[in-house]
Amino acid sequence: MNMRVFIIIWFGQLVSLIGSNLTNFALGLWVYQHTGAITQFAFISLSMSVPLIVISPFAGALVDRWNHRDCMIFSDFSAGLNILAIALLLLIGRLEIWHIYLAVAISSTLQIFQGLAYVATTTVLVSKHNLSRANGMHQLAGAITQLISPMLGGVLLEIIHLHGIILLDFTTFIFSLITLLVVRFPSVKINTKKAGKSLLFREIAYAWTYITARKGLLGLMIFFTTNSFFIGTFSVLFTPLVLSLTSPTVLGIIVSIGGIGSLAGSLLMSTWGNSKQLIYNLLGFQMLGGLCLIFVGLHINILLLTFFLFLFFFGLPIFYGCNQAICQKIIPPDLQGRVFAIKQMLANSSRLFAYLIAGLLAEKVFKPLVLPHSPLAASIGQIIRTGTGNGIGLMFIFIGFLTMLVSILGYQYPPLRSVEDESPHDLLLEK
Repeated sequence: MNMRVFIIIWFGQLVSLIGSNLTNFALGLWVYQHTGAITQFAFISLSMSVPLIVISPFAGALVDRWNHRDCMIFSDFSAGLNILAIALLLLIGRLEIWHIYLAVAISSTLQIFQGLAYVATTTVLVSKHNLSRANGMHQLAGAITQLISPMLGGVLLEIIHLHGIILLDFTTFIFSLITLLVVRFPSVKINTKKAGKSLLFREIAYAWTYITARKGLLGLMIFFTTNSFFIGTFSVLFTPLVLSLTSPTVLGIIVSIGGIGSLAGSLLMSTWGNSKQLIYNLLGFQMLGGLCLIFVGLHINILLLTFFLFLFFFGLPIFYGCNQAICQKIIPPDLQGRVFAIKQMLANSSRLFAYLIAGLLAEKVFKPLVLPHSPLAASIGQIIRTGTGNGIGLMFIFIGFLTMLVSILGYQYPPLRSVEDESPHDLLLEK
């Protein structure tokens, strides 16, 4: 189909994504340097996360009503104005902390609309044969950004300062807009008569009914949401675990190697082409992720920990890419905005829940189990040793086994195993 058009759009979004992440990195440092408070710094993540949970379902319903290209253009244009407003406030010396929280929340909201339209557009631009490759390119963009933005952000902050980074971000939005304006791609057919009469809540409920009417798709949603909880727990506790074993410098090296693993996995996903049984790739790399979590939890030595972290991040983009490609194959284009929004809302809620309870579980539940004279001190406590990270290590081992168990149960569940055989229009209920 229109793979060339997709690549043009993908490149424009990649440039814009790098600019946005540079700004987020720089704004976070600005807030921390001006307040010295971790709580104030954490509010940036909160301002970014809340819209992802609250607004996603409504954004999905609206994206299904609107022209996807116009939605992407509007989102990029509005995001550019949003960041330009921050630049002007900074220039006149009137920038306040709450301005940044508000700007981050607005930016997160616009990214929801832009992201949902982008994913739905991929389905109409790319043939089913190339969907896994296209989603690999989506993951590749994220991996490139993860590697480039922190390093480049630190350098640029010293050279052109915060206002320079913000203006650079604004130019990346302009570049992205140009790529969208110069291409033409087919739009999804929308029943405007029904869309105009239907309430947003009814359309969101219809998308949920569509999901629950399909055992395979519902199983995939549950599987993905569960995985998001495990990933959220890992992301919160990995840094404290490594810092209990080594220095911040070594931590930086380990994280960079993990980023290289993510880049390698994304490159593989974007080049291997079509696979008729994506669900087996998804389940297999989930199993690999669980195994890696176990060995990271054991933290026998830094070299082994780094190796398994590399494997863990190598498998993540393949897992996410396969999941996305399966959904794009079995969900009608005019429903993808709503269904993907529900999927995103569930995943982000699960991840936020993990952020809230991970530390408490590690300190209050798992750490006492491996203290001297505790029930596990003479067995697994001898392997993971005692210290600050021992509770986290045991928790990683537990989550690793749970991850593998969920993968096995997923394979044993026939509707999930055959989810790719579900037709987009089977069991489709009439509005």
